[in-house]
Amino acid sequence: MHYRLFNLGVGKRWCAAFFLLATLMVHGQKEPQYTQYMYNIGSFNPAYVGSVETPDISGLYRVQWTGIPGAPKTLRFGVNLPLENEKHGLGFNVVSDQIGPTSQTYVDFAYSFQVKLSETTRLSFGVDAGGSLLNVDYGKGDFENPNEPLLNGEDTFNKFYPTIGAGLFMYEQNWYLGLSIPNFLTDGIYADEVSNIVEDKLQFNFIGGYVFDLSENLKFKPAFLVNSLKGAPVNLNLSTNFLINDIVTLGASYRWDNAVSGLAGLQISNNLFLGYSYDYNTTNFGEYSQGSHEVILKFYLGRESSKPAKGEKRESKGKPKQIDSPRFF
Repeated sequence: MHYRLFNLGVGKRWCAAFFLLATLMVHGQKEPQYTQYMYNIGSFNPAYVGSVETPDISGLYRVQWTGIPGAPKTLRFGVNLPLENEKHGLGFNVVSDQIGPTSQTYVDFAYSFQVKLSETTRLSFGVDAGGSLLNVDYGKGDFENPNEPLLNGEDTFNKFYPTIGAGLFMYEQNWYLGLSIPNFLTDGIYADEVSNIVEDKLQFNFIGGYVFDLSENLKFKPAFLVNSLKGAPVNLNLSTNFLINDIVTLGASYRWDNAVSGLAGLQISNNLFLGYSYDYNTTNFGEYSQGSHEVILKFYLGRESSKPAKGEKRESKGKPKQIDSPRFF
């Protein structure tokens, strides 16, 4: 995103931080950034929506680079719904992403179809379709060039554009791999005035994770997420989590050449999970920022109150259930 036209009227220190923020957004990924991506896969990979064991609803709120005027804020609501035949799944996402005078609201519906590659391995194919509403409020700041043609005498700018994405998701009980493209409709769909505000290019997301049983009450859960955007450096996220007694999660994450993070999670009940992360920026930008905070709340609908014995599959109405995968993905 471009913010070269604005002067927010704050001190030089904060102006420098704001324009550095804008530069980072131009060269970063176009999709909202998540530290707890392992709990949020359905937001960027439609193939995930049918892989869950039971329907789930999640809400996420992220405040990035606190203390910086105009810093990004993201709010996400998502639903993953596996269907009874265990082959199809539906999903729904609403994401509100705001930075400076610009805000975007994404809405999409997802569908997935999965096949069994073996008794324990499944491969899911997914597509999603929706759109994004872009809004720019020119009143949030002063223009360095009041005669900028982009203004056209308007106080706000609004534009809706469609999105179509796709993904693959392969998994077993203790590991997963996924590949997705959030939007195939990029450069060709924008009017000239929109392309002055948003640089939208094809993005690839590659994700994976594994669960190691260290003991009966301790699991080690490393994961990674790679974002690749044409014309920008590859964004690599690495995380390690430890699940204690299937209740408490503690871990750390590293975003390559960008930030280190602490993660914590609590399985409040069999149907409710709360996660939190804090990011500390490791670049020169860190001296202007007080870090980033992210909170996620997940509701699991229809979960059984008791677990099956190890290696045993749950049964419902005489039909075998899906793979009982650890619920960190």
